[in-house]
Amino acid sequence: MTTVDDAPASGALLPAPRAGAVSTDAPGADGATGLGLAPAGGVLLRLGHSRFSLPMADVAEVTGLPRITRLPGSPPWLLGVANWRGRMLPVLDLRSLVGVPVTPLATSARLVVVADGFPGHLTAGVVAESVPGVNDVDLDLLTAPPATLPPDAARLVVGQVSDARGPIAVLDVAAVLALRERVDRRRHGG
Repeated sequence: MTTVDDAPASGALLPAPRAGAVSTDAPGADGATGLGLAPAGGVLLRLGHSRFSLPMADVAEVTGLPRITRLPGSPPWLLGVANWRGRMLPVLDLRSLVGVPVTPLATSARLVVVADGFPGHLTAGVVAESVPGVNDVDLDLLTAPPATLPPDAARLVVGQVSDARGPIAVLDVAAVLALRERVDRRRHGG
């Protein structure tokens, strides 16, 4: 397992996905799973005592937490916005949505920048209590998420995989990015 927790707080660019690691909605000879996920694995995030994964092909960067500007009237899971490479980046804290207690973030906290796969399109930063590394679990082994997930979590988790340390919930990047539709735009000039 590659560790990225030791990355400098100023930011560390993740390596590009390996050949054949594509994001597609149709299974094919390129190794895609048919769920928009590639078999290249993902970036592990620790939220509370649970492990989550974001598909590697959808992760642009893992970096330390930037200065975040809070938006008045925003939902608790929207921490605010931050400057990311000259662009305004919404910063999301998914802990309350996935049923994890929200506690103050330690210095090990990281921001995982995810994108929808199209240059210049939707991006968001997902806060993680830590990023212990990457997983290379074959996403073809993805099983259904537990039926006991809270409704908000069920909308964000596409399934789960397991490794020697236990289950890993795989987050659906499209569902994470779609959270922006839940923000009352009238209050934010939209």
